[in-house]
Order: sequence, then C-alpha cells, then structure tokens
Amino acid sequence: MAEIVVDHITKNYGSLAAVDDVQIIFTEGEVACLLGPSGCGKTTLMRVIAGLETPSAGRILFGGRDVTAVPTRRRDIGMVFQYPVVYPTLSVAENISVPLQQDRSLSASARDRRIDEVLDILDMRHLKDAFVDELDAGSRQKISIGRAVARRSDVVLFDEPTTNVEVNAKLQLIRAVKKVAQRTRQTIVYVTHDQTEAMTLADRIALMRDGKITQYDRPDTLYNEPATEFGGWFLGNPGMNFVPAKVVAGTITVPILAKALPVPSGLPLHTKLTVGIRPEMIGMSAEPSAAAVAGRLCEQTVGIAGRYLAQVAVGEVTVKVKMDGRPPAPIGGTVHLTVRRDHLLLFADGNRVVR
Repeated sequence: MAEIVVDHITKNYGSLAAVDDVQIIFTEGEVACLLGPSGCGKTTLMRVIAGLETPSAGRILFGGRDVTAVPTRRRDIGMVFQYPVVYPTLSVAENISVPLQQDRSLSASARDRRIDEVLDILDMRHLKDAFVDELDAGSRQKISIGRAVARRSDVVLFDEPTTNVEVNAKLQLIRAVKKVAQRTRQTIVYVTHDQTEAMTLADRIALMRDGKITQYDRPDTLYNEPATEFGGWFLGNPGMNFVPAKVVAGTITVPILAKALPVPSGLPLHTKLTVGIRPEMIGMSAEPSAAAVAGRLCEQTVGIAGRYLAQVAVGEVTVKVKMDGRPPAPIGGTVHLTVRRDHLLLFADGNRVVR
C-alpha cells in the first residue's frame, strides 16, 4: 500500500488551468473518489497521478517516493478505464493472468491461486474458462478490474469505469469495486461524476470544481456539512435550498424562519449571506404554529420510492421540500413550514460560516 501525495499540482493547457494548484493526500488503503461535474479537472488530475500527463508545476509522491518524472510503467499502478480493455481471444482467467506473466517471482501454482482469488472476489469463478467475446460489457469491465487488482500494485486508478455499461451491470461493478477495496486494501483513486457511486464507494470524497478541490471529507460530512454552496447544490437529489438572509438590528432574518438567528462572531461585513437547508429537513403541515412560516404550495411531484417533492413559495422565495407523504394542501393552497435551527447552514459569499 502507498499513500499518494499530490503536492501543489497544476496542469495547464495554454491559458487554461485544468488542475489549479491542488494539494491533497490520499491515505494508504482507502478509497478516494474524485467527484465533480464534467470539465472540473478530475480526470486530468488522475492522469497526472498515473503519469499519463506531465504536470506544469508540483509533485506526485507514492509512499514518500517522488514519482513525478517516473514513467507510468514504473509507477506500480493498476488502471481501469471507461471502456473495458480485454483480449478477445483469451479466456477470463488468461486475461487476468496477463500482468502476472511478467512477475518471475511467482510460480505457476502461485499465479493460479492469485487468479482464483481475484475471480472469487469478483464472483466470476464460474466464468473462469469463458472467452471474452461471450460476455456482456459489464463482465468485460470486471475482467479489467480483476487484471488491475491481480498485480497487487500499491495504487489502483479507476477512470469512470461504469460509464459505458447498462444499469444492472453498473450496480454489479460498484459492488465489485467495493468488495475489491475491502479485501485487498489497496490505495484506490476513483474518478466519477455520479454522486451515488461516490457516496457508496468512498472512504473520502474530493469534490472538484474549476480545477480545484473545494472539500475533501467523508461522505456523510460532505453531505451534511458542505464547505461551499457549490457542495450543497451538487450533492443531493435535489440539492440544498439556498435562501437569502439579511442582518437586521443585530440579528439574521431568513424568510423561511419564524425567528431571527444570532449573528456569528467575526462575520465579515458586506458579505452576501444565504442560509442552506436540505429539502428533506423542512417540515410541512396544514396547521399554523408559532414556529412555522406560511407559504403557498406551487408544485408537487412523486419521486423515488413514492416520496413527494414539493415547491413552496414564501414571499419571493421558493424552496424545495421532500417528504414521505402527500403534501397537506392542494396546489395553490396554504401550508406551514418548520425548520430546526441545527439543520441550517450559514454561507457568506458562497463559503460556509461556522456558527
């Protein structure tokens, strides 16, 4: 296993900084996901780690060893790409054995045991002697994973490996990667734009935007305590509500709150204040109360597993509310919203303020 240190890496393409002074440490034996929208720099960063791209500035270290100038073939890494890389004239077992053929320290029996171990992890023992052209895209991608893992390299890199497979195969691949991570404890960096994949797989997630890492944290922390408005918006289905707030008479007033909030100490003056709240953290009732704010139900839709997603207008602000049951009023009717203060996050100029 090897800790990966990304030391102030920048990668420029002309005037464009695809990766902009990124500094991060991927802990040995963990699964780290590079997550973000298309064009944010996550694949470029992975390619720099792999040695497929030369950084414009900065260093890459594996286990304390500077590998910035080391060719890809000498970095002791396994890689899995978007499209399965397989040899169609070979069987499943023979495909997995390809990188092991170069290891002269492995006897034939040790190599066979290594192959069987990988096939067991991937639940492919029954396909050991099958030829690749008999398999679907998901099974072929499993072979790519198996071949990358079989070498027992210090680092395994995944570049959106589920992009080009159908839904059921995608779920199987996610389970396979999770199982590989639990069994082998290799250091894994996994690139994806799919938040569900990242939240399922990762020990920690590096959220990227415009070539920078905006937050690197455990999935639950990233979801519940986003460091930026971008993080709150990008994670979640739908993302966080952001409601304008104002400082009035030494307190913070928010349209969806019945009572004002205290002003945190050290809050910079002349900042744009917003309050963030997850849609599932807003309560809705037909009955008014001292802790509730009245609003008008604008829209309702049925989401996953029968949960309802509603939009409610409170003055000039519209917020999303996610609930298990049907909204307690018809479209255009009055509803009453309640929010617990400990579920609120305060942002100043797009960055979270710790209250």
